[in-house]
Order: sequence, then C-alpha cells, then structure tokens
Amino acid sequence: MKPHPIYLCILCLVLIPAFLRSQDETGIPRPEHPRPQFQRDGWVNLNGSWTYRFDFAGSGREKDFANSTGFTDTITVPFCPESRLSGVAHTDFMPSMWYHRTFSVPATWQGKDILLHFGAVDYACELFINGHSAGRHWGGASSFSFDITNMVRPGITHHLVVQVGDDTRSGQQPGGKQSPNLLSSGCMYTRTTGIWQTVWLEAVHPFGLESCRIIPDPDNGIFILVPVFRREQAGNRFEVTVDSGEGEMRSAGMSAVNGVPMVIALDDPELWTPEKPFLYNITLRVLNPSGEPADHVTAYAGLRRIHIEGNRLYLNNEPVYLRFMLDQGFYPDAIWTAPSDSALKNDILLAQKAGFNGARLHQKAFEERYHYWADYLGFLTFAESPSWGMDANNETGARNFISEWEELVCRDLNHPSIIAWTPFNETWERGGSDGRQHNRLLTDIYELTRNLDPTRPVHDVSGLYHVKTDIWSVHCYEQDPGKFRDILAPDSNGVYRMKPDREAPYSGQPYMVAEYGGIKWIPGKAWAENSWGYGQDPTTMDEFYTRLEDLTRIILDFGHVCGFCYTQLYDIEQEQNGIYNYDRTEKFDMKRIRSIFTHPAGD
Repeated sequence: MKPHPIYLCILCLVLIPAFLRSQDETGIPRPEHPRPQFQRDGWVNLNGSWTYRFDFAGSGREKDFANSTGFTDTITVPFCPESRLSGVAHTDFMPSMWYHRTFSVPATWQGKDILLHFGAVDYACELFINGHSAGRHWGGASSFSFDITNMVRPGITHHLVVQVGDDTRSGQQPGGKQSPNLLSSGCMYTRTTGIWQTVWLEAVHPFGLESCRIIPDPDNGIFILVPVFRREQAGNRFEVTVDSGEGEMRSAGMSAVNGVPMVIALDDPELWTPEKPFLYNITLRVLNPSGEPADHVTAYAGLRRIHIEGNRLYLNNEPVYLRFMLDQGFYPDAIWTAPSDSALKNDILLAQKAGFNGARLHQKAFEERYHYWADYLGFLTFAESPSWGMDANNETGARNFISEWEELVCRDLNHPSIIAWTPFNETWERGGSDGRQHNRLLTDIYELTRNLDPTRPVHDVSGLYHVKTDIWSVHCYEQDPGKFRDILAPDSNGVYRMKPDREAPYSGQPYMVAEYGGIKWIPGKAWAENSWGYGQDPTTMDEFYTRLEDLTRIILDFGHVCGFCYTQLYDIEQEQNGIYNYDRTEKFDMKRIRSIFTHPAGD
C-alpha cells in the first residue's frame, strides 16, 4: 500500500495532537485505568518508554536476552511497533521481539499479592523478572496477568523482560484483519505485533476478589453477584453495596465463599436501555474475621435483559431492531490500539450521530475501555473475536482459539452493552478438509459460550454458513437494489441462505443482514493505489445516497429481518467504503445519512 502524499500530510497534522491527547500530565500514554468495571486504588500504569530489540532469527534466548538490563532502541508502550505512535513504525513481519523496562513496587504494597497485568500481547509471550521466567501466555487479543509476588520486593528496582512470538501466517493463531502479505490489500490491513494494550501493576490482598460475575435480572428487580476469591478463609465476609446515585442504596453481606451467589433486591429498579443507559455503582468488599477490610473494589452494572422469542430479539422484554454498523477498531496512527480513551468514546458518538444503535465489533476483541463507553453511552454490540488467520480445520489452531475465546468471554461478561457473542466470522473448510473438524470447533465454541454465559444469545458465525446458532445472519454485497431485493426475499425454499448445501437448516431464529453496502466513496484523493469498495463506484454523491437508501429500505421493508449491519463506520487504509474517513472526519451530509439508517422498519 502506498498512501497518497496529501494523506501523509494530513496524518502528520493529526498525529502529534493525538499522541499528546493520549497522555496525562505525567507523560504516560493511555493513563486511564484499563478496567473500570473492576477497579482498585492500588495500581501503577507501566505504559511509556520501554526498550526493545527485534529477534528475526529467534536466537534471543541463546543470546541471554532474558537477562537484559536494557536494549538499544526505544518504543512507546502500549502502541505496537508497526504504529507511528510507538516511535518505531516497522511494518514488515516480526516473528520475535523482546521488550525491557525497570519497575519498583511501592512500599505500601508490603503483604499484598502483586499482579502484573497485560491488556493484550500479540501473540505468544513469556515474562521474565530479573532473568527468571514468571509465566507464559498464548492469545493475541485476551487480557491476562501473572502473579509475581514471590519474585519482587518493595523498594527494589526490578528488570522486566517480555519475549513475544508472532506467526501471522501459521494458520494456528487468530489474527483478525492483519494482512498475511507484506502490504495491506483487499480487506486485510497493517499487522499488530507485541504489546498493544496497557501494562499495569496491581496490589491485591491475598484473600481479595479474583472476579465477580454480576447478573442482571430486571424482571425480578435484582442483581445476582457470584464472587470468586483468590483464597478462602473461614470467617471472611463478602459485602456488596449497590448505589443508584439517585437516593437508593442497598447493601448485603454473607460469608466469603467461592461461587455462592448473593442477591441484591432493588426497590425501584432503573433499567439500562440505549435511550437511557442507567448504570448502578457497585462496591465490593472483603472483610477478615475481625471485621477489618481486606479488599475494596469499585464496579458498576446495568439492569437489562436480552432474549429471543421466535425470530425477534427482545431488550427488557420489548422488541429491538438492530441498526448496526461494522466497526473494526483500526486507527491511522496506532493500528489496533486507540490513540486515546477519548478516541474510543468518539467512535461510538460518531456511530450514534449516523443513526446506528449498535455495532458488530468486527474481527477484533475490543479493549475493556471501549465496552465501558458503550455501557455509558447506551450502545449495543455483538462482541466478536479476531478469528481470521486461524484455520478452523487445524486442531492446534482450534486449541489456541478455545482458550483465548474463553478468556475474552469471562473478561467481558458484566458489560450490559454486549447483547450477543459472535466467536467467528465467515469460516469455511479448507481444500481437502471434510468439514468435521471445522463443525466440531464451531459446535464446541457454541456450547462453551452458552455454558459460560446463558444470559446472552450465541451467534456462532457471522455470514457464510452456520453450524449451531441462536441468531441467523447473512452477508450480501449486491449493489443493484432490484437484485438485492430478489436475493433477500423469502420464497418457497424459505429465507436466503449463503451455503444451504453445507449449513444447518434454518429453524426460525432472528434473521439479520449482518453485512451489506460497503459502497465506495472518496471525497478527494484515494488513500492508496489499491483503494476499493464493493461493486461499481457511484459517479456522484447523489447516486451514493440513492443506492444507500434503496439498499437499506429493502432490508427495513422485510418483516422477517430483525436488523442490519452496514459496512462500515469509517474507511480503513485502502478499504474506502466508510461513512467517515479513516481519520474520522465527515464524508457526507450526516443529517441525510442519519435519516436513511433511522427510517422505520416495516412489519
């Protein structure tokens, strides 16, 4: 991909302000707490300047990089080395690289468990503290932590080294829309390697909370909380306070026992809806047998229910029509990492301005701060994984996917904005495969996800063909409105199915056109020589509006359809079919765009 010079100039103008906005007065990039739904006061952000070294030959262990006290080159964490904000901007393949920085543990953390958290590292990594291995992790999108309590002492400077391995083209690891070729092309974009989310230290009491599942039940006006503790001790207490912020405060307590639920009843329940995304503040405490505080966590939750009746989705027992767009979570200066917390919020505001009430978070596991803003702003989402790049017919790839997906679901269970899980997008059998491994994986992931979270529907795979699913989706990029209508219209054979010879029979699930449109429009010079969109380019802006309106009205007129997802919110590199430009500036009359996407649906 070769960007046009005028776009390079524009990027230079936006790059420095974006980087400055990503830092606070201490100079730390992405300084905000990375996990606002489960937050303690005792934490230290380790983002900022680290040193690094590429290890193209994979000989870093033999060269004793694990004992490094600092490499020659510097990188700004949490931005990946491919990005400009990292200060590196190396976009070729990096099979292995090493990071280093020093840190110390505050003296006030004496007697606490010390956890080192990583928002995400793509793909496999091993952590070393003072040259000693502290653990390994596989999975480029999920969050994880290492307990380093026995490897550190307060007041001492420690050397932290992270070794990263990334093989995008192996077929054994998920990568989403990361290009398997040197350059970006088609719908594949610049890769992400290494650390790409916040790294942080946290102090936790040995008997503190490991997690707490918060299950909303608006029908009965209650929250159900299911705690898991780091360690159990007879006599410990678990106490919960739910504060509406509007006068109502409810508290309860019980013995601190793993997996035993606590019920908090609300006198005057406030529902979470897109129109009024009401959030309850929740305080979680652990007390020792003497009544002294051992742990204090602040959290929040929304009281909402999502369920299916017939071929419709219901939110709080009312039918909800999904007016979604495709959001792939890419940024010109930071690739997979949002340059700032405000950039995450802004993407949702832009979507709402365009008339969308939600998004398919496409081929990427979005960071927890995004879900926080979706919760806060009342934005519905289908949470997806970056499943592309992983061959669903490969047993090692399947094993890698299962563990990463489980981590993602468990991490994001409490977000009210997530209304469905979509583990896969457009999976297929590879040449020579009989499909058994592929279908087994999709079935296993469906069952795993339902077991982890029975409160949400599972959308097994968006588009192509379904194996076992609660939501039926199709993708259709036909640009001719007449042909588009003919394709989607039900007939004697039932609804339109993309692969009727391979997939399970349609059994009346909610039916969604989960990708359509993708109409190319460039209000100036093309981003790159290989810029593209679906179908023939409109010749005028009026032609664009007419096509967009015709395609969208067709979907809205079909009574068997429960929602749509337009491709896409903004341009990404050479794929210039967004409602906004890649830098999030406007391309169209947003009032007209909004009127198209908010037009009433037919019966």
